[in-house]
Amino acid sequence: MFLVAAATILLTAAAKPGWQIGPFARPVAAPVITPNKASLFHDPIAQKPIHWEALHTFNPAAIVHDGKVYVLYRAEDDTGKMQIGEHTSRLGLAVSDDGIHFTRQPEPVFYPDNDSQKSREWPGGVEDPRIVEAPDHTYVLTYTQWNRITHSIGIATSPDLAHWTRHGPAFLGSAHGKYDTLKYKSGGIVTRLDGDQLIAAKINGKYWMYWGEGAIHLATSPDLIHWTPVEDAHGSPVEILTKRPGHFDSGFPETGPPPVLTGRGIVVLYNGKNDPTRGDPALGANAYAAGEALFDPHNPAHMLARTEAPVLKPQEPWEKTGQYVAGTTFAEGLVHFHNQWFLYYGCADSDVGVVTAP
Repeated sequence: MFLVAAATILLTAAAKPGWQIGPFARPVAAPVITPNKASLFHDPIAQKPIHWEALHTFNPAAIVHDGKVYVLYRAEDDTGKMQIGEHTSRLGLAVSDDGIHFTRQPEPVFYPDNDSQKSREWPGGVEDPRIVEAPDHTYVLTYTQWNRITHSIGIATSPDLAHWTRHGPAFLGSAHGKYDTLKYKSGGIVTRLDGDQLIAAKINGKYWMYWGEGAIHLATSPDLIHWTPVEDAHGSPVEILTKRPGHFDSGFPETGPPPVLTGRGIVVLYNGKNDPTRGDPALGANAYAAGEALFDPHNPAHMLARTEAPVLKPQEPWEKTGQYVAGTTFAEGLVHFHNQWFLYYGCADSDVGVVTAP
């Protein structure tokens, strides 16, 4: 109950300065991953060749592995209707020695298949990944399962980023099945920095995940696979970060990349949608920009500070126009590499961009 009580307390004092990751700068004046109409993949469900990354490549996860940056990016094919959510999404894998110039695998490494999750992932696909490394060096993926009817956070694990085991929805069976039909997405597991590796971190003997769109919530897990939402006094998922009129997150906030446990607290990068009438007039209506919040390192529900302005917003042409016409800088992949932070983000639901910070 102390988590719920703390979440309702107003911020008691300003956090010490210097808690934010940033400021961010664009190292190149272009996206780093763009669609490739030539890429072909024989789909196991459709049973035919598919141009799997022909239309859009965006919303990436990122991890440091073997001294290189690996990015798992969402790729949309050229099937279905020409509107958001009506193509099939798969995850491609790209590798970089410098965090900026990437070599891509010719075929997706994670995609809907004829397996136990087909009914949850076909025909919409697998979307919007976030990735962390477990203490045993297994990789844990959170992603959106989308069948064009409902959506949930799926969990998958891998020893090498190429071969994956699906574990189904994160909350399946939790609280005696209470959340089995919940529509939910966007899960970022709390990490700690160990060298250049962001490793899943336990707090009070548990792993923690910030999750949700509309409001940001919390869940805990003993094993990074089975998750239980943290509830308020009314038995609903506790809301620990909500929308603010007049700000970039006036429409709603949505979880960004895996948060980082630091000496000053838990740094949560998140995405905010700008409300058309009650939002930030400096941003376009419905645009997505990224902000940061700081939470108590011993009590992940207690917010200590929150940025007033976005730390990353649509600015360049490829961020302001694309499949999502209002523009996005949708942050999902954060790594520490070559003594810098690299933040990978989706550009208007069309391309992958990157910004860096000291």
